[in-house]
Amino acid sequence: MPLLPFIRTEFGLDYTQASFVTSAFALANGAGQLPAGWLADRFGPMALIMVGILGVALAGVLVGISQTYVMLLVFLILMGLVAGGYHPAATPLISQSVEPNQQGKALGYHLIGGNASFFLAPVVAGTIAGVWGWRGSFFGLAIPTVIFGLIFYFYLRRRTGKSHAQHARRGLGEDKPPPPGNVRRMVAFLTMTVLGGGASMSIMAFLTLYAVDRLGVTEEMAAPLLSIVFFSGLWAGPVGGYLSDRIGRVPIIIVTSLINGFLIYLMPLAGWGFGFFAILFFFGLNNALRWPVAEVFIMEQTSSRHRSTLFGVYYFTMHYTGAVFAPMMGSIIDKWGFDICFTIASGAVVVVTAVCSLFMRGSPRLVS
Repeated sequence: MPLLPFIRTEFGLDYTQASFVTSAFALANGAGQLPAGWLADRFGPMALIMVGILGVALAGVLVGISQTYVMLLVFLILMGLVAGGYHPAATPLISQSVEPNQQGKALGYHLIGGNASFFLAPVVAGTIAGVWGWRGSFFGLAIPTVIFGLIFYFYLRRRTGKSHAQHARRGLGEDKPPPPGNVRRMVAFLTMTVLGGGASMSIMAFLTLYAVDRLGVTEEMAAPLLSIVFFSGLWAGPVGGYLSDRIGRVPIIIVTSLINGFLIYLMPLAGWGFGFFAILFFFGLNNALRWPVAEVFIMEQTSSRHRSTLFGVYYFTMHYTGAVFAPMMGSIIDKWGFDICFTIASGAVVVVTAVCSLFMRGSPRLVS
């Protein structure tokens, strides 16, 4: 969270307490994915998308008026719950709108929008916070979110109609059963997401605090660091999707996960400057390559009627693990420092990836 140093200063938090600021949103966001996926499969995606966008804006205003640490956590939980409606509905909607051999590329282009927001938000939030404080950042970002949410909703209604999901499924003939061994592959993939991905993402929760406390930069300089991580996602997502459409999903998932472990290990070895920025850039590049590939992998392992539900499970695990790991990592930092924490996270990512890769073999490969 780019504003975490500002929030920590106002409420006087230690590392463990600060970790709950990021965990409150992430845990609630993960919990919201499960019912959102189930509801999207039964009532269609557009209502869930609308709730996800406008609900986040309203909750952002409430976060901005929080007067105590407890109030802050409560409203972050609310924000996480309503945000959970977006991804389980949007990802299948996009995939069902294109041919199967173009799904990776389509989801990669979708990732451009998400990474653009992650790239711009830390810069904008840090700039606003430097002038009007961290509360002003939440107010300032909520207004354009409401405007965009309304425009996007009416655009979707005009373009797709109420029965888009059923029409797309019939047109592409996606009611075929999942391939043999799909349960084994999905269990291995979700295990990799829970353990390896959780260790990896929890490191990002402490990135700004690491820059302030270990590297000695100011809070205003630390806030835009996450923009470096997500900058590469402006173009790397479509590349990852394109490659996966041709060489398969599993090789890219495994290789990028191993690279993540290596990059985490390098982070504490680099001081403030080009080397540190380069590690953050390649970390974001690596994740952006993998994200659309993972989403298409999930689609290939399940039938269309349960797809949003399974995506809800996936996003639930992805958000929950980072949130659960963050307090653990915060406790490790409090006791032994950043270096030990980064080393543990790096080793966990590599070991879990190596073991899970043995159970992900045999996934079907779609070649155009």
